[in-house]
Formats: sequence, C-alpha cells, structure tokens
Amino acid sequence: MRILFVCTANKLRSPTAEDIFRDWPGVDAISAGTDTSAPRPLTKELVASADMIFVMETHHRDRIRSKFKQRPPDSRIITLHIPDEYERGNPELVALLKEKVCPRLAQSASRK
Repeated sequence: MRILFVCTANKLRSPTAEDIFRDWPGVDAISAGTDTSAPRPLTKELVASADMIFVMETHHRDRIRSKFKQRPPDSRIITLHIPDEYERGNPELVALLKEKVCPRLAQSASRK
C-alpha cells in the first residue's frame, strides 16, 4: 500500500512520518509538501499513486481536493490534526503520528 504524508514545507512533520512508516511491512511511505519550494513538492503523480493520504492539517486536505482531480476517494484522505509546532523527529510528534496513523493502517490491512 502506498501511503503519502503531506504537510506544508515537507521538512518536519511529513518527513518524520515517512521515517517512521517507511519500513513497515506492506507500506511504501513517502512524504511531500504543499509549498512549491518544499524539498519534495506535492505533485499530481504522487497524489494519483497514493492508496491513502495522511495530511497534517485541514488546509492540506482542502488543497488536495481543489487541486488534484486524480486522487484517492475522500475517505482515504485522512486529516491528522497535528499542528506545525514540532521539530523533525520530536518524540511527542513521533508518538502522535503512531497513535493516529497505526489504527488506520491496521483498519486498512484488515479490509484486504
């Protein structure tokens, strides 16, 4: 399953999520940013190839919905509600990501 994590700058939150989930069995994790100057900007190819998209805030989800017609169904774009107040790899951020993402991955795996 291809998982895309999205934040604004692709420097702190979404790369942390990619780091956490990249080696999970059955998961191909990648991250991107909605800002065009992000190290990996969000593209239509990334969005179209994702089975599930985790966004950090509501405005990231809104951006995907308005900009990309080729995307997973809205039920597969999950807003994590994680504000931009953490450094990359921050233990509290890591714990929040695991708490919010793991149940969704388990739920998705059980459907297969």
